[in-house]
Amino acid sequence: MVTGVSRYLGGRFTQLLQADPDISRVIGVDVVPPKQDLGDAEFVRADIRNPIIGKVISQAEVDTVVHMSVIATPVGAGGRATMKEINVIGTMQLLAACQKAPSVRKLVVKSSSAVYGSSPSDPAMFSEDMEPNAMARSGYAKDSVEVESYVRGFARRRPDVKVTTLRFANFVGPRVQTALTSYFGLPVVPTVLGFDPRLQVVHERDGLEVLWRSTLEDNPGTFNIAGDGVMLLSQAIHRAGRPMLPLPSPAAPWIGQVLRRLGVADFSPEQIRFLTYGRVLDTTAMREILGFTPRYSTIEGFDDFVAQQGLRGPLSRDTVSAVERRLVDVLARGEKGHVDA
Repeated sequence: MVTGVSRYLGGRFTQLLQADPDISRVIGVDVVPPKQDLGDAEFVRADIRNPIIGKVISQAEVDTVVHMSVIATPVGAGGRATMKEINVIGTMQLLAACQKAPSVRKLVVKSSSAVYGSSPSDPAMFSEDMEPNAMARSGYAKDSVEVESYVRGFARRRPDVKVTTLRFANFVGPRVQTALTSYFGLPVVPTVLGFDPRLQVVHERDGLEVLWRSTLEDNPGTFNIAGDGVMLLSQAIHRAGRPMLPLPSPAAPWIGQVLRRLGVADFSPEQIRFLTYGRVLDTTAMREILGFTPRYSTIEGFDDFVAQQGLRGPLSRDTVSAVERRLVDVLARGEKGHVDA
């Protein structure tokens, strides 16, 4: 059973599962019907916040649950209050149903690297056993922390169930829509003046493959998932051919509120912290335990996202580079003239 199938990643993952000849039955669950065709998978219109989800699991004798119904932005959920209910209350109800169902033998949870937070005292890389230096106080990050807490409690109560938690870096790709992809789609990209954070992303194809392998294989535990390497925020904006608008720190939250009200992009306080301090993951366990090597590095995944979603403008990468070189030359001549004078 897969939750959250009305969104792109959940629906696409359900398609992959139902196409596998080794899987006899796939059930997709969500509160609204999916826009994409799920193939031979069965769709059940149900709210995981409602105890009725327990009947769905018990009647179908579900043996594997893939929880992908944690929402990252309030815009897509109908507001922050609804988002928190779906993420936290929904997870509690789903885990309660799984706990009562003797047929359940595996749980795979799509979590987020947002659980580590972002702060100026962060380590160079976060490994799975590290705690955040600044605990999340609101938004998706706080929800993800609570969700993982409930998942750990479930694992203690049902030690017979293999539980795999995947902490994904930000998704990018041809079709996936996230807070970060919306941010880079802005005509002018706001940044926090004086900061150029390190970023990691995971391409949607790699993310779906990790989910698929975690569902079919037995690798319990918590794993960071990200593409190889890092890139600076300025490099990402440069590669997207977008002009950059550095803002003083006090102005960033105000701009964020405007963007959220317009429904253009999620520029929440946690997103501002991420775009100020960044976040990098240690993916050793992904390679050594899961045995997974991403097809796309961070830069390759981002470049594919830029190319497939047509973000080559209003300035091309070559144009931005030419302008930068021109400015450097002008500044260099100016400094030389000043010294000669």
